[in-house]
Amino acid sequence: MDLQAFDALVIGAGIAGATAAAHLAATRRVALLEAEDSAGYHATGRSAAIWIRNYGSPDARILTAASRAFFEMPPPGFAEAPLMRPRPVIHLAPPGQVDHLREMIAEGDDMEEIALAEVRAMVPALREGYAAMAAVEGDCFDIDVAAMHQGFLRQARAAGGTLALRHRAGRIWRQNGVWHAETSGGAVFTAPVIVNAAGAWGDEVARIAGLDPIGLQPKRRTACIVDPGDYDCAEWPLIGDAGHTWYARAEARRKLMVSPADETESAPCDAQPDEYDVAIAVDRMQQALDIPVSRIEHRWAGLRTFTPDRGLAIGEGMERGFFWMVGQGGYGMQTAPAAGALLAALVAGEDPGALAAAVPLCDPRRFARRAAA
Repeated sequence: MDLQAFDALVIGAGIAGATAAAHLAATRRVALLEAEDSAGYHATGRSAAIWIRNYGSPDARILTAASRAFFEMPPPGFAEAPLMRPRPVIHLAPPGQVDHLREMIAEGDDMEEIALAEVRAMVPALREGYAAMAAVEGDCFDIDVAAMHQGFLRQARAAGGTLALRHRAGRIWRQNGVWHAETSGGAVFTAPVIVNAAGAWGDEVARIAGLDPIGLQPKRRTACIVDPGDYDCAEWPLIGDAGHTWYARAEARRKLMVSPADETESAPCDAQPDEYDVAIAVDRMQQALDIPVSRIEHRWAGLRTFTPDRGLAIGEGMERGFFWMVGQGGYGMQTAPAAGALLAALVAGEDPGALAAAVPLCDPRRFARRAAA
């Protein structure tokens, strides 16, 4: 048996696994095990992320705010270009969504009402009569997902970490206080700590290890690229409705990405776009924006995986040394820097400092306690 000993094993090399490995590698010898031919093939590689302070569960918002400083000033050499590009977010409220938008403004930080005339000045394609009210979050920015993901992978490798592609964990067990992961590559990786960062496959990894799942639910999100015609959309804000049934944002400068903001339940898989969802995305966008669409230039789908309460699951589970780093839903990118730091602190048994408020909210053991109650 080819045994390879490490201080920590991380299952999954998407953004969750990459940031976990990078932070753990500062003090531990880490192996990052990835089933696919490339890191970040699934959700990470299909994400068009934007940092939005008011998006997500309470714990996600804590980690989002705590991650901002990293995006503003990443470590020297982390990326060749800035990780962030300012882009406001506009929430439109058709008549039936006005009350909901008012609640969003009351509950959110740095969100305020904006005159529809101002919105139209930013997005000239906005149709008259679509919205009765609008709000803006001005302090938002696009995230360079590929640069951030590759930056964390480089950090892990520079600290001595190993990235093992095409190494699907087929058997996981704990023996004499050490976790073992037998992979499709034929090797057995061992470490006292294992981190389940397998995204949509997180519960599957737990079952392989003989542990109870926490009830992860992958949900498909669809997107497509269209040509905005005569409009130059490069500087448009991200724009969508308050009910979150569609949104659109500039992509590759002159193109427009459109999504129906769908959350279609799915098994873990290589998600593919559904033509009906693409049609819904275009129809809802066109109700708000006067943009003819003659063809779809590109379409894709990815899985956003949620826990039962839609909060994150970061921390040690019911079995000693088995840590969870899953349930990022749609906010994995904007929380990644702080989430990795939190995970590393929990593994080390250290005080997470300013992230302490997120610890009980992220605790994966909450699902076992609820099941037992």
